This record gives sequence, C-alpha cells and structure tokens, in this order.
Amino acid sequence: MLIPSETMDFLSMNSDKILLAVVEQGGYPDFTALYQSMGYEVVTVKTPRKAISYLKKNQVTMLVAEFNFQTDFRDRTSSLESIMAGVQNQQAINVVILLDKANIERFERVRSRFSIYNTLTFPFDEEQLKKAIKIIN
Repeated sequence: MLIPSETMDFLSMNSDKILLAVVEQGGYPDFTALYQSMGYEVVTVKTPRKAISYLKKNQVTMLVAEFNFQTDFRDRTSSLESIMAGVQNQQAINVVILLDKANIERFERVRSRFSIYNTLTFPFDEEQLKKAIKIIN
C-alpha cells in the first residue's frame, strides 16, 4: 500500500509506531499487512529522496530499506547511505536492511559506518521478517 504524501504527516501525528518502508526496486511481496499486524502505521515510499524528506519531518520507529549496489556513485555504494545519513539524527529508530547475498561484502562498508538493527538476505519468508522487525524491550 502506497501512502499519499499528504497523508504522511497526518499518520506521524497519530501513531506511536511508524514503519517507513523504502521500496526502490522491489521484486518481493508487499509486507504492509505484516507490518500492520505488528502494530505499525506503514508509510511506503519508492525513492530515497522521498524517504529522506519524510525522515526530516517525522519521527519513525522502524525503517525497512533495500541495499542496492550502484556502480555509478563515486563516493558511495548506494542511495541507502544518503537515507542512513538522514536517520542518524533520529533517536529511537531501528533500521532493517534487505539485501541480495551477492552484495553482502559491499554492504559491509555501509554497516561499518551506520547503526543497523537487523539485516535479511533474499530470499526470506514472512517469519524471518517478523523476527527482524520485532523490537525487544
């Protein structure tokens, strides 16, 4: 489910648990219903730019994003690094990254620079995702 941008600010004012899903390439099932069953209000964006904009204006509990290696960047490995830079000024955000097994080594550069709560490599099932996004108090 894609949340229209005019609804995004409304959601952030009325929910304690917001999950921002950044689905750049996709190719996997829509997990919105799973996220909602775990008590999250879900905001889905399709570009890193929209994710960064949303993070500047809203406090998010959980961020689920893809790591997509991009060779055309000179100083970064992916647009995920730009999103993560925006997350750093948020206090209680947990980040779950979805990535292809072929990119694990490339992802380590990102992991070494930013706080990542959990990672999942494709393919994974709903139960694994559920465990990855569960916050233990």
